[in-house]
Amino acid sequence: MHERSSVGELAERLRGELDRYSPGGKLPSSRALVERFRVSPVTVSRALAQLAAEGLVVTRPGAGAFRAEPRAAARPSGDTSWQELALSADSATELVPRAVDASGVLVTLAAPPPGVVEFNGGYLHPSLQPERAMAAALARAGRRPGAWGRPPIDGIPELREWFARGIDGAITAAEVLIASGGQSALATALRALAPPGAPVLVESPTYPGMLAIARAAGLRPVPVPVDTDGVRPELLAEAFRATGARVFVCQPLFQNPTGAVLSARRRPEVLRIAREAGAFVVEDDFVRRLVHEDAGPLPRPLATDDHDGVVVHVCSLTKATSPSFRIGCLAARGPVLERLRAIQVVDHFFVPRPLQEAALELVGSPAWPRHLRTVATDLQARRDTMTAALRATLPELAVAHVPLGGYQLWARLPDGTDEAALVAGALRAGVAVAPGRPYFSAEPPAPHIRLSFAAVAGAAEITEGVRRLRAACDEVLGEGARGRRSVGGGRLSGGPRPRWGPRA
Repeated sequence: MHERSSVGELAERLRGELDRYSPGGKLPSSRALVERFRVSPVTVSRALAQLAAEGLVVTRPGAGAFRAEPRAAARPSGDTSWQELALSADSATELVPRAVDASGVLVTLAAPPPGVVEFNGGYLHPSLQPERAMAAALARAGRRPGAWGRPPIDGIPELREWFARGIDGAITAAEVLIASGGQSALATALRALAPPGAPVLVESPTYPGMLAIARAAGLRPVPVPVDTDGVRPELLAEAFRATGARVFVCQPLFQNPTGAVLSARRRPEVLRIAREAGAFVVEDDFVRRLVHEDAGPLPRPLATDDHDGVVVHVCSLTKATSPSFRIGCLAARGPVLERLRAIQVVDHFFVPRPLQEAALELVGSPAWPRHLRTVATDLQARRDTMTAALRATLPELAVAHVPLGGYQLWARLPDGTDEAALVAGALRAGVAVAPGRPYFSAEPPAPHIRLSFAAVAGAAEITEGVRRLRAACDEVLGEGARGRRSVGGGRLSGGPRPRWGPRA
């Protein structure tokens, strides 16, 4: 059983037995609990810490754990209805809205109920996370001289240099700012580059978290369609002309949700179009370290080919490690760097030094390349398992592109499908999927779902999840759905192949 579930179960058992002890009474020793419940000492320690945090138990070093004194009765709730007026007054005139819609983000952040197959997750399953390597890196970092002191505002120099090398030397360490993960870096970039009320061009479909950031900053996302070769340059140029936008946000590599890679012929076109429009390109290079084993050499970041300061580059270690390992970078050249730095200092001061030191320890250890190789192999196997299961079990779902990196498949549903009903039906059947609607900044052209293969335990769970999704489709679409195909082709592509060759 996984350690985290064992901790919860033990805490619940102990919570139910507290009435056996009077206030101040001593609980059995940790050794006795280990032997009785057949769990590890770490599990016992964490379960007792959980009860202590709830105020039910008091732990005394060297003495043991004791039942806490009864807590005073909770005070009656007051009248908070006045807040409705305070929070909504003058909201019609707000350029930067105070109320933020986080629903599209929560779809992939909220953990599903126990027993539900997690096809909606956006992070690696714990079995794929480098937990031992991260723990060892954090322990070594904590012993470094000055590790708990105030770091340089821009980040520790060695970590900035490491991120700069990842952009193939086009960016120097002096042009890198360490950030608290990709989401924070994107928020800083959008705030720096566009004033409230301005349009910002986005890929369509695109990452809901970025749309939420833009709207929370008072920006107006304007969709630019993508295909399997990335954003369409002719539509990007037209969007700049029509809106006067000065920012375009894109994910050129294994785009979320489609998995598309911006083709070699389109890359210089995108930079040229943005430069002629006097606009910035925010490059969200979020998943470069989740390449699959069969991908071959990857295209370089857009920032590598940018000599005029058009690209603001964002990347992070989070996707390749753990959702709690929130560290990334912002890279830019020219006057915009000072604005990015000023906003980040005002909003966050700096990224905690122990986390920066731990990141440096991790990426400099022999465990890091081993971890990336393991993830590359495992993600390819998971992708192939899901692809085969969908082809055999759900042929009416159209997957136009099977990516060579990332962690998800983007599936078009048959025309006329009630997307919300299918998502709800899937959850009843025991599988959580991400609805397609939050990935579009305007009306979607068709119903979709996103299926993640990284957040589940392995191949068996993927196969079971697709089986449950089949049951949900039968319920929502009707038994005739088994033989139907969507207008968009209704089947998976014949197999993955590189999408970054010299195609238009």
